[in-house]
Amino acid sequence: MFTETRLTQGVRLYVRRTEQFKTLTFSIRFKQPLTAEGASERAVLANILEDSTEAYPSRAALRQALETMYGTLYYTDVGKRGGYHYLSLNAECVDDRLIRDEDIADWTIRLLADAVLRPNLQDGTFKSQVFEREKQTVLERVRSLYDDKTRYAQQRLLTLLRPEGPESIRATGEETHLEALTPEKVMEAYRRMISEDEIEIYVVGAVDEEAITTSLKEAFHFEERVPAVLPEKAVRGTGKQGRVSEKQNMKQGKLHIGFSTPVMFGTEDFPKMQLTNGIFGGFPHSKLFMNVREKESMAYYAASSYLSRYGLITVSAGIDADLADKAVKLIDEQLEAMRAGEITDTELGQTKAMLANQLREALDSSRGQIEIFDQYKDLPGGFTPEGWIAKWEPVTADDIRNMAGKIDRQLVYLLSGKEESADENA
Repeated sequence: MFTETRLTQGVRLYVRRTEQFKTLTFSIRFKQPLTAEGASERAVLANILEDSTEAYPSRAALRQALETMYGTLYYTDVGKRGGYHYLSLNAECVDDRLIRDEDIADWTIRLLADAVLRPNLQDGTFKSQVFEREKQTVLERVRSLYDDKTRYAQQRLLTLLRPEGPESIRATGEETHLEALTPEKVMEAYRRMISEDEIEIYVVGAVDEEAITTSLKEAFHFEERVPAVLPEKAVRGTGKQGRVSEKQNMKQGKLHIGFSTPVMFGTEDFPKMQLTNGIFGGFPHSKLFMNVREKESMAYYAASSYLSRYGLITVSAGIDADLADKAVKLIDEQLEAMRAGEITDTELGQTKAMLANQLREALDSSRGQIEIFDQYKDLPGGFTPEGWIAKWEPVTADDIRNMAGKIDRQLVYLLSGKEESADENA
């Protein structure tokens, strides 16, 4: 799917030559082990790097330049995957072949190199005005989690399940760490990122692979590095079990349930568990949706998610708080039905089709191709979309039954009007 080139130790380039798009898409990703403090520093850093550069020393100047170059897009982002944090700088420009007498691809590469290597500094550190503004922006984003009760409940569930693990750390950082940040601390984080992070560069479009590789090597003079790696057997830690209820000023209850599973990303049973989650609560035809929401009308929504990097399956449902016990019982019954082998050919066939369509639809955009490949590229034996779809095809109802037997409920979390409590026997 992508051609891989090692630019230097710790820096890799992935190029996908395709005539599918009329644009060229670039993504430069800096990867390091995830910590709450580091995520906070890098979330603000990402915003600062998006604001301006040495060559375009104000937000207005940078945006004007992008508009002049036929609406070239430039943006930054942060995220996490497993125990790693990612800071990415991304750009998308029109294919040079569509614009006469312009070399937009080279200009875009220079822009990215400026953003990465020549940021907008004053006296050797980030400008205090820019820093304070972007710090406040990130703080407001983090604080807004409290107002989105579904996201808040999911975050609380993960924090209770794995309080010491990467599961509970947000990619945008934590309020206490953000409040303590200074321009100097973020500058130190920037220097560590440039010199120590593992770097992956992605390019998608109708490019000459040899020429684009040469251009990127000339633009980015990254030194060799030995990136920090996580231990192969990450410690999951132990969190709360049973039941926890919490109170907030809200009308609709939020029921979130955490299940643990030994089936992790990249293991032999990983594709089977993807299908199992799809049948359980991943799609509109799933058991949770059809029985908890549609048949019993017990929830405004009901769905499950498979967090394969953490060995977790989570269920979320919007309910009336006084129906919580009944809803938990009904959700448990859906899993028990799967353990008993109550899986129809229709459920299995629809889930295979939905997963395949979901994967193919993601590939309809250049960004989607980068995201999918970046997510799956470390699988044993490599990754191609059709090759992965082929792994779902032979999965049987008996396989799903076996997978359901490897899912164990750990914690029920209810966000409603009740005072916080815990029932270890739930």
